Amino acid sequence: MEIHEGAAAAAAAAAGDSVLDFSRLNLNTLSVDTISDERKRDTKQLYLNYNRLTSLPSSVSLFCSLEFLDISNNGLSAICEGITKLTRLKTLIAKNNRLDEFSLPKDFGSLQLEVLNFSGNRFVEIPLQCMKLLRLQSLSVGGNRLRSIPAEIENLTSLELLYLGGNLITAIPPEVANLPYLSYLVLCDNRIQSVPPQLTKLYSLRSLSLHNNLLTYLPREILCLVHLQELSLRGNPLVVRFVKEMTYDPPSLLELAGRTVKSRNIPYYPRDLPSNLLYYLDLASKCPNPKCAGVYFDSCVRQIKFVDFCGKYRLPLMHYLCSPECTSPCSSNPQSDADSEDESSVPAYRLQRVLLG
Repeated sequence: MEIHEGAAAAAAAAAGDSVLDFSRLNLNTLSVDTISDERKRDTKQLYLNYNRLTSLPSSVSLFCSLEFLDISNNGLSAICEGITKLTRLKTLIAKNNRLDEFSLPKDFGSLQLEVLNFSGNRFVEIPLQCMKLLRLQSLSVGGNRLRSIPAEIENLTSLELLYLGGNLITAIPPEVANLPYLSYLVLCDNRIQSVPPQLTKLYSLRSLSLHNNLLTYLPREILCLVHLQELSLRGNPLVVRFVKEMTYDPPSLLELAGRTVKSRNIPYYPRDLPSNLLYYLDLASKCPNPKCAGVYFDSCVRQIKFVDFCGKYRLPLMHYLCSPECTSPCSSNPQSDADSEDESSVPAYRLQRVLLG
């Protein structure tokens, strides 16, 4: 997943005089007195990784043309205000330090970063300053202590890679679905119990890593991720045991009336109904059972169904029906009732790799 970083490192190796490499020198601070003003001005790549820095020196701001900065594997607990003067900085690699949500300067969000890696630190939450990095294409905060993903993640509309593996995250906020270019979503090794159906809006998603979580089912909408090539699910309860649940809340009088109007195609016009009722009627969901013509609004049966993937694996997906009576006929095979015309028509090529073991 270090795609952007690898490209930057290759560029650094070919850049010659535009590169300063101070890595692995046991530095406690950065002394720039012996560096000419011209060299400071021309440096685009600066490596300070594998030293003993406890805070990012303010002298880093003197490298006004800096585009790539690697400060990984130090003892950093703070990043100085001077970094905000690096207006050309595109890549910041700060892996394996002691940074937390209080370590960043207030104006950190003013940077024009495209790649940010904070993996292996002590973040309990993703700093809100990071949610202002609107040009960010790659965000890695793996191996921290994150308990949640902020709803403000939806601000990062340029994001292509989001790496949050190895944390304590329990839920995926639906706002993640508002990232139009997200191609790689890594949420492995967390405590996630469910996947929001809104993720079907991630039209660009190619790889979804969910292994080693607490998933017992997947939303049926995941079938709509037409560009998904890899789905990693090993180490989840859904792989080793089948959990079936059926819950149903009786429909309200409003819902019963709405179902009657929609299922019987009773005509209505804006002049006939208040705007809130018109809006409500537009929210009707068609029952996915191909043998049923019913609809539902808020009240539905939630059921776990097995669906074939790639002709080899059977995965439990969340399935919605309009009423308890709307089910497929039972048979002696406990898994056969999961098959319906709609499910069996799912193309096997939708997922090229389903990783379960």
